[in-house]
Amino acid sequence: MSEPAQTNSNVTEYTVSQISTALKRAVESAFARVRIRGEISGLKRAASGHIYLTLKDEKSVLDGVIWRGTAASLNFDPENGLETIAEGRITTYAARSRYQMVIDRLEPAGTGALLALLEERKKKLGQEGLFDQARKLPLPYLPSTIGVITSPTGAVFRDILHRLRDRFPRRVLLWPVLVQGKGAAEQIAAAIDGFNILKTKDVTYAADLLIVARGGGSVEDLWAFNEEIVVRAAANSKIPLISAVGHETDTTLIDFAADKRASTPTAAAEIAVPVRSDLLVTLAEFERQMLSAITRNIAETRRMIDIFARGLPRPDAVIGDATQHLDDRIETIRRVFGTYFERNQVALEEIRFRLVHPHERLSRARSGLSFMTKQLASAGNTTLKENHHKWGRWTEDNRIEKLLDRTIQDRHKNLNSLSMLLESYSYHRVIERGFAVIRDLDRRPITRSAQAHDGTSATVEFSDEERIIVIGKTPNKTNKTPTAGPSKKNSDRKQGHLL
Repeated sequence: MSEPAQTNSNVTEYTVSQISTALKRAVESAFARVRIRGEISGLKRAASGHIYLTLKDEKSVLDGVIWRGTAASLNFDPENGLETIAEGRITTYAARSRYQMVIDRLEPAGTGALLALLEERKKKLGQEGLFDQARKLPLPYLPSTIGVITSPTGAVFRDILHRLRDRFPRRVLLWPVLVQGKGAAEQIAAAIDGFNILKTKDVTYAADLLIVARGGGSVEDLWAFNEEIVVRAAANSKIPLISAVGHETDTTLIDFAADKRASTPTAAAEIAVPVRSDLLVTLAEFERQMLSAITRNIAETRRMIDIFARGLPRPDAVIGDATQHLDDRIETIRRVFGTYFERNQVALEEIRFRLVHPHERLSRARSGLSFMTKQLASAGNTTLKENHHKWGRWTEDNRIEKLLDRTIQDRHKNLNSLSMLLESYSYHRVIERGFAVIRDLDRRPITRSAQAHDGTSATVEFSDEERIIVIGKTPNKTNKTPTAGPSKKNSDRKQGHLL
């Protein structure tokens, strides 16, 4: 083994590892804690969970690394082009002879950077069509179940329940989520998707309308509602969704993707349901108008029938003339035949005296009788034909009576149709669908609570019978709202399962 060459230099000699270690100690000692402002570029997320990036300004760049534990605690997702303030320590990476910053805290450099990022993301999602009006679903007029996605500890949920109770009480399902900080966006998106899955699988927990709500706050506080995962979940929801995030002046990206935006959570409850008392008044007015229209229709139909009846002749007058005409013809026939028989009788008497021999006279008489019989038959046939023709004319006159009968039958059918229509609009059909009519003992409807005092007796009409009740106040009970979704008490603050 050869010996190292001798030199006359007094400079200390280091190995590569020694000098790298010395540099590392010197840099870490001099820059143990620093805050650096710069723009993120070259962002890369490793499979291990670490984040590698570069901070740059107009002249220089600085490599940086965010270890997995620190990356999980960030309250926003770093992106290229975002100006940030990084806090940590400067160290070296000996394998590549580089110095870098180990970042243990990262925050946006002011509201302006967030707003610029927000505008860029809004433009990107808008170009994908997530904010198009054609994608938006109509809200149900009166949902049976409303799903609320918000924090269970804030006042937002209580405000929504209170407003729904005042306007039109509905069943409410709460899916508790974080509304701020790390993991909030994932939980909100999972809640929206979860309600949509329940809509297709479980009728018991199916919501007809969703409300995503949060109170007011800064841009950083509301940032979870600007995340792509939340915006895409809201845009893809098959259940109509109302966005009620922040106060009236606050705007987040979920507002553009939602089917309806509410200025406040209380306003969302007002949009979700109508006012029950107004609906009752409107229904009562519709019922009054319907009954009035039916009554007028029936009265007008009766009036028209009376007018038509007055325009037709009386049946007995038409038939009476024909009957009298028939009696006259019968009397004429009797008189004609009587005279005819009398003349023949005289002729027979004259012939009888002119007979020479009884046989001859009998023969002549038979001949004359035969001749007269034929004449009588011919006269009778002629008379009968004439009377038959006259009878046919009388029968034709009798068609007026048939026309009158047919007209009366048509009016009777029309009246029956109106009666069936009245029956179909009757309030009894409404009762058969599960409603009831409350009346006082004088049979007057009770439509206001002011008409019914404590201890007042009243009748309740159901679809099959009536019952007598005594009216009294209902004792106050604490409303318990069913809660859907996992509890917030989770050590790792991850979204759990609903069922």
